[in-house]
Amino acid sequence: MGLISLLSSDPLAFLIVAAALLLSLAFHEFAHAWTADRLGDPTPRRFGRVTLNPINHLDPIGSLLLLFAPFGFARPVPINPNNLGRWGTLWTAAAGPLSNLLIALVCVGIIAVVPRETLLAGGTLATFLFTVLSVNLGLAIFNLLPIPLLDGSRIVGGLVPSLGRSLSQFEAQPFSFVIVMVFIFLFSDQLGQLIATIRNGLLSVVL
Repeated sequence: MGLISLLSSDPLAFLIVAAALLLSLAFHEFAHAWTADRLGDPTPRRFGRVTLNPINHLDPIGSLLLLFAPFGFARPVPINPNNLGRWGTLWTAAAGPLSNLLIALVCVGIIAVVPRETLLAGGTLATFLFTVLSVNLGLAIFNLLPIPLLDGSRIVGGLVPSLGRSLSQFEAQPFSFVIVMVFIFLFSDQLGQLIATIRNGLLSVVL
């Protein structure tokens, strides 16, 4: 189920999770755009993506999926790999998950200095901090999976050029997006369990 299931049962939780997702996805896509821009590719700036404004990063289909399905996505940042080269493309791909890990670390730092009794009381601040932490760890793990169209596949492709060429050829196919979305939907339970297991393991370490 998507976020919409929270709306009737716990409207405050819906707002907190929606805000955490919106901010985290926007920062993720901004990180891609900013990195590509800094490494010499003007494409993201030309499309108005070097911004933290969430509206510029929203995808209509991805947003609907977040509401009604167990997954979703923001609008991918357009880049030109010819302007970036192999390593520039790799770092641009890695910037998204790294930005989510950075937000997670900031949350851990804030949690470390917030009085313990405030956290245990479970107020809005504590709920928001833990939600943002959990969401960003989940986003980082998901995007690092070596599935075509995700950042993880592009990182692997940068490290293994022959595989990267095959992945690029697949992604260039007209129905590659649909194939990947169907795959993620069919295996959403298994992928969700994998992400949750890794995320909970990380949370147990940092907290």
